[in-house]
Amino acid sequence: MMVSKVPAIRIRLANPVGMRDGDYVLYWMTAFRRTRYNFALQRAVEIANEQGKPLLIFEGLRCHYRWNSDRFHKFVIDSMLDNAAAIAVSNATYSAWVESGPNEASGMVELLASRACAVVSDDFPCFFHPTLYSRIANNWPCRLELVDSNTVVPMVQLDRTFTVAHSYRRAIQKLIYEELPEFPVESPLSLLRTTRLKKLPNDFLERWPVPIDKKAIAWLKQIDLNGLPIDHQVQPTTEQGGEIAARASLHRFVSARLSSYTVDRNEPEKSGASGLSPYMHFGNMSPHEVFQAIASAEGWRPEKLSKPNGKMEGYWNMSPDAEAFMDQLMTWREIGFNMCIRDRNYMKYESLPDWAQQTLEEHASDPRPHVYSLEEFEKARTHDPLWNAAQRQLVREGRIHNYLRMLWGKKILHWTETPRQALKVMIELNNKYALDGRDPNSYSGIMWVLGRYDRAWGPERPIFGKIRYMTSESTQNKFQVKQYIRKFSD
Repeated sequence: MMVSKVPAIRIRLANPVGMRDGDYVLYWMTAFRRTRYNFALQRAVEIANEQGKPLLIFEGLRCHYRWNSDRFHKFVIDSMLDNAAAIAVSNATYSAWVESGPNEASGMVELLASRACAVVSDDFPCFFHPTLYSRIANNWPCRLELVDSNTVVPMVQLDRTFTVAHSYRRAIQKLIYEELPEFPVESPLSLLRTTRLKKLPNDFLERWPVPIDKKAIAWLKQIDLNGLPIDHQVQPTTEQGGEIAARASLHRFVSARLSSYTVDRNEPEKSGASGLSPYMHFGNMSPHEVFQAIASAEGWRPEKLSKPNGKMEGYWNMSPDAEAFMDQLMTWREIGFNMCIRDRNYMKYESLPDWAQQTLEEHASDPRPHVYSLEEFEKARTHDPLWNAAQRQLVREGRIHNYLRMLWGKKILHWTETPRQALKVMIELNNKYALDGRDPNSYSGIMWVLGRYDRAWGPERPIFGKIRYMTSESTQNKFQVKQYIRKFSD
């Protein structure tokens, strides 16, 4: 499963510039905020070894990204602290910068790149990353490589956009059955053979007195979120960011909850879900590490694979609980990356299937039983106690229970003036509060509410048309929710 060389299919050259004789190789860590199981970091180590140059790892955090808040800043800074500590005991040099004002860091990475042999960065297909790289790539004087460490199956390996989970599941089953994709090494920094960079360029330090290595740790610890120009209303949750907390969460899931996953994950009053999605979104954990943890717990080997069948069960030949989770990891998570990498309109209404757009438009003028504003939704001021509880969980904890997250979206469709307005409300609330928001997987969930990856359902209903219908009443009949509603009462 493990190799020392990054597969070429995961490397994308962002500009037509060759390697040059610089002072170091720069790894600009933007999405995969981890030091383990990271193809991008592994590629940076490869180049540093080939060129015989030091490796400089830089993480930055701007203050003017959309939906900026104490919640997301805290999670990223936690991640930076873990990275700084791990890199401090390696041959690489670590540096980080957290902006205290808008555009304070403008030009920072460009100046570091001007002294580099090459820059390696993270090929994340969502949020601000694609726009950022397309804007800067051709203006840089050095080579810029973007590396995919998002998914188990490389994003570009499948050459079509999948519209239903069954066809995507069958396609990846066929690929994996023929040959399991190559996995990143567990600790790429252990492969680095060059010496440490002891100091950043003088002209860089004159503009930004950036600390490195252990001094970076001390500097990050003293950052006061209250002094930053970000949204202080969205407070941090009790979730600790970083790869140490991510590994602990993975261990808890595999050892304590995996064996009852199929039953408990849909029960609002049980903590049956994996809890890994925030760590996956912020890049603290690789899907490869999760895959290996499940495989190890199941005593699984590639020889156990059955022939591809496109079904959720019976392909991996693991326990029913492990197979259910593997379908979430390998199908439902990765199909979102397939959409994002191939359709830049993935978050727009027009990206919905034609049948979904047609049925929604046919019922767009249907009378709504209730119509709420964005503020009323945000403040959980609807008539429905269960929906209000789900929204309060999102605001307080940065997440919604798995099953209730689907209901949450369906009722927003039910209680907004138009389907397009429903989409805007879902994106705003999810991306503002959810720790795993602004991610291909979360956009898959939002768009599923409106018909993506689904089929037409009958009977045709007001407002929903042929879109799958859900109600709070049916949810309360299926699951125990009284304690959940009490827990997240006003």
